[in-house]
Amino acid sequence: MTLERIGPDGVHEARGYTHVVKFGEGRLAFISGQVGVAPDGSVAGDDLESQTRQAFANLGAALASVGATPGDVAKITTFVVNWSPELRPALTAGRGDFFGDAPPASTLVGVQALATPQLLVEVEATVVLP
Repeated sequence: MTLERIGPDGVHEARGYTHVVKFGEGRLAFISGQVGVAPDGSVAGDDLESQTRQAFANLGAALASVGATPGDVAKITTFVVNWSPELRPALTAGRGDFFGDAPPASTLVGVQALATPQLLVEVEATVVLP
């Protein structure tokens, strides 16, 4: 089996990683952690909600690159800098809008930092392709 590496339209340039890896002719795709960075490379605000919404917009573009939708996401892992329960509304606003009433399996991990100091959230996904 071969791996297909995809750089989706509408997402910032990947440096040192691939945004989407599709498992050959199979039915699985793995989406690298999507962050709150707009297609032009700018950080989408300095707050968790703005960055979460951008991360899910990036996830949507990555899904589209393999013909998938939010309903095809089997599992996400979300990493949040300096997580505390008080941050839940800012995180769930963007996530709820993206998945609606059909959320995937999910893991939330509080972390000290992400790739750059401005980033507050990162969302990775495992997708079962239609």
